[in-house]
Amino acid sequence: MQKINLFLLLILSFFACQNAQPEKIIDLEPIALIPQPVSLVKNEGYFQIDGNTKISGSEIFSKEIDLWSSLFENKLNGSKQSTEGNEINFISKNEIEHESGYEIKILPDQLVVYAKSAKGIFYATQTLRQLNQNGTFPCVEIKDQPRFSYRGMHLDVARHFFDVDDVKKYIDLLAYHKFNRFHWHLTEDQGWRIEIKKYPKLQEIAAYRKETLIGHYSDQPHQFDGKKYGGFYTQEEIKEVVKYAQDRHITIIPEIEMPGHSQAVLAAYPEFGCVDKKYEVATKWGVFEDVYCPKEETFQFLEDVLTEVMALFPSKYIHIGGDECPKTQWKESALCQQLIREKGLKDEHGLQSYFIGRMEQFLNKNGRQIIGWDEILEGGLAPNATVMSWRGEEGGIEAAKQKHDVVMTPTTYCYLDYYQSQNEAEPLAIGGFLPLKKVYNYEPIPEELTAEEAQYILGVQGNVWTEYMPTMEQVFYMAYPRACALAEVGWSPKSTKDYAGFTKRLMPHLKRLQALGIEPANHLFEVKMEVEAGTGEGVFVNISNESGIGELHFSTNGTAPTMDALIFEKPIKIDENTTLSTQAFVKGQPQGQVKTMTFDWHKAAGKKIEFTHLPHPKYSGNGIGSVVNGVQGSSERYGDAEWLGFDGKNAEMVIDFGKVETFNSLKMRFFKGEGQWIYLPKDITVSISENGEKFQSVVSKNGIETDGKIAETTIKLDATKGRFLKIKATNFGIIPDGAQGAGNRAWLFLDEVVVE
Repeated sequence: MQKINLFLLLILSFFACQNAQPEKIIDLEPIALIPQPVSLVKNEGYFQIDGNTKISGSEIFSKEIDLWSSLFENKLNGSKQSTEGNEINFISKNEIEHESGYEIKILPDQLVVYAKSAKGIFYATQTLRQLNQNGTFPCVEIKDQPRFSYRGMHLDVARHFFDVDDVKKYIDLLAYHKFNRFHWHLTEDQGWRIEIKKYPKLQEIAAYRKETLIGHYSDQPHQFDGKKYGGFYTQEEIKEVVKYAQDRHITIIPEIEMPGHSQAVLAAYPEFGCVDKKYEVATKWGVFEDVYCPKEETFQFLEDVLTEVMALFPSKYIHIGGDECPKTQWKESALCQQLIREKGLKDEHGLQSYFIGRMEQFLNKNGRQIIGWDEILEGGLAPNATVMSWRGEEGGIEAAKQKHDVVMTPTTYCYLDYYQSQNEAEPLAIGGFLPLKKVYNYEPIPEELTAEEAQYILGVQGNVWTEYMPTMEQVFYMAYPRACALAEVGWSPKSTKDYAGFTKRLMPHLKRLQALGIEPANHLFEVKMEVEAGTGEGVFVNISNESGIGELHFSTNGTAPTMDALIFEKPIKIDENTTLSTQAFVKGQPQGQVKTMTFDWHKAAGKKIEFTHLPHPKYSGNGIGSVVNGVQGSSERYGDAEWLGFDGKNAEMVIDFGKVETFNSLKMRFFKGEGQWIYLPKDITVSISENGEKFQSVVSKNGIETDGKIAETTIKLDATKGRFLKIKATNFGIIPDGAQGAGNRAWLFLDEVVVE
């Protein structure tokens, strides 16, 4: 048995006690574990480390125990004589069924941890870190094991580069929340981040871009900082990080992008492209036409690269990307067209499948397997491939039905680069809106799958793309606490999930993160206003906050609410110009920020509305009534509750005013973000009816344009009379060649439809 100094468990806490322990504990904080264990029973009393605490453990757990003791070696005061009656024991227990499972039993005079493997012991120590309150542990009995075998977090270091210490800190947080996979996105159009000794130009040229985009991609015209940017990890640094993760029972999955997202490589080795031209490392974000050409020299290059990658990373999986590969250059390449004919391929999608299949064969021969984004389904899935489903759940469902393993990581629930708050003061992000509650409520096993097919869902992964995250501090702000929610999705039983309970546990947990030097986003007391409209019954506002704790006070005159202000109890009716302000109060003290919403009343506000095609579920705001509730959407974000998004469809609606009205003008706003595939409508047509059946066209407008993100257009109706107003905004259609998302259907976004 191994003997360890009494300070061992103190280092398991972010609140490690550096001074003398209090003689008496009056009260312990509520138990707040994230992720929530399978079962927890709280008993009376507590266990407290003192100068006589004895710690022992089975030899097979020595690495896990030594890991924590070595981190604080300089704080140990030397060995002290152990006595009976105050013991911590780590015991091997083969009866525990799950390899990663563990049990903890804490009595006033003994703390015992049981596990089948070192992995289980490690996860138990993470739980102990959260139980520890200055060397004191509540008496509990815990039995725990993970729900899914794959619990991952991703980090893009290609758009913005983070040094080894930053990556280690990221891994530490993953370990603390019981994640077991780290998806390291190492290559991109904007930079190559891993040393490959056989191809030194990857380090000399591909690892650096001449400058970086300033502001958002949608801002026009594009502006740049004029500063050279980049970096890469040496192979020795890679080995160091891999070992660091292994010691924390985390497997690193490296991603080497192909055949798209490879412009940085072509800047260094243009011979692997399809076009004879000078390439450069990309300086802005998006999808680029410059992709690998599937010739033998390219495959040899990639096999050489992957040979060195496999020597560095022992993981079963090597991620080969496979996403967002434009086919324009392949269509125009004589070599590609000849290859399609020779191999009997259907088209360029079949050529991508051939490309991925070649790389899979190579990796399989070397005892590895490929994993890729769901585009690898296009043209036929490689025989042994595992799919990461990111464009919704459809790809994962299709792959599981084909009996392929799947990791669920849909943008709707798992993209932590999306905005997490509608507060305009939030740091710049790529777009979208993904609040904490939505992440927490994600269920990775789709209802469409049978019990047998569901077995192919390995687990879940959160993705952190860093186009708009230049510092690690911002990475942590964007990732946490949403990664805490995702940790619980991956680890905890579905039956124990409870968002209200999670938020209560999260409040003390955020303090732990701060004690680690992490500043997570804290929107627990942020007020949310949900506006109900579109039924013809008027406009009503419901108020809530993330935590569900405290009272919500509000005012309707634009002033900040006080304790004397009205308390929200039922939906608030709006029927005139109003500025509604609200804030959470707990025990008489304001919490979070004041939330204000302005309602500009007009004839269509609160009226009944129907759409021919419903907006996409991802961008449906607060329902179709979002465009007739008197509230204008954000001028910076298309993912808030006021914008409605239509994927390839027209926005065609009929507003029922309840009686004949006189219409003087119609004002509409549209979002333009071509980098995100969002286009302005081709035209707008307006028709009038008195009975809702026979409509007469009164006006049409073409050529809506803007130099910015918002296009606002006013259509004169010249005192036209009617009860029903039909409005049709025609979708742009298919995105043209050479543009981001070429060949896909354009999105159309609109917000308030103002009728005067």
